[in-house]
Amino acid sequence: MSEHSGPRPVSPTLFGAGGDWLPVTAGESGACVFRSADAARYAKCVPAADAADLRAERDRTAWLSGQGVPGPQVLDWYSGDAGACLVTSAVTGVPADQVQADELWASWERIADAVRRLHELPVTECPFRWGLDAMVAVARDVVARDAVNPEFLPVEQQHTPAAELLARVSREIPRRRDQEVADTVVCHGDLCLPNIILDPQTLDVSGFIDLGRLGPADRHADLALLLTNARETWADEERARTADVAFAKRYDISLDRDRLRFYLHLDPLTWG
Repeated sequence: MSEHSGPRPVSPTLFGAGGDWLPVTAGESGACVFRSADAARYAKCVPAADAADLRAERDRTAWLSGQGVPGPQVLDWYSGDAGACLVTSAVTGVPADQVQADELWASWERIADAVRRLHELPVTECPFRWGLDAMVAVARDVVARDAVNPEFLPVEQQHTPAAELLARVSREIPRRRDQEVADTVVCHGDLCLPNIILDPQTLDVSGFIDLGRLGPADRHADLALLLTNARETWADEERARTADVAFAKRYDISLDRDRLRFYLHLDPLTWG
């Protein structure tokens, strides 16, 4: 057998993207992420089976870059039999999960401002679909394929069958759908700290990244992920509660704990 037989690795050079590329990490669903040698560009490459999802991320990234919300710009797009490759500009800074607790606290109100700015975009002008019904459809598919990652679940749910977890959230769908109709905003869709880039000098928000799920949804779908993920940085639960209060005050919202819990239980079922 020739040493060149077998599938070629999915990379920017396979698609003809010029320049030197350094692998960064492997992403969800077989995606591979690369950074250009000059750190000015990122490339996400996927096999053909995942090209449609990457195309959706391309379209969302391009749309958001025209809305005045900071984030990457689409530079190039390649697709073919081997798969697809999205090249975007780099968002300068450091992911918010990589800063110390005091630095995250210093940036906390600025993060709240940036999230509110995103959520204030006109829903009627957003051409994409996400929201509760789409989340539930994805969750049903993931559960049916027995593909739920237990590590994504809350600790108390990690030994509960995924079908039972889905049944629990499904019982709440009619009520949550009514709440979403009354409080729909343009959501990021995966608003965790790694997807918020901070300027390490000023601690301002440089931009949001990984926009493949951007679309109209209940704002609590975003806030549940952000506030819960931030708990991994805060020193203890008391500091976390203080941070929740500070965020809510700056964002100008009375947090609905029941809705936060619902979306925190639904989201892990949508990844697989």
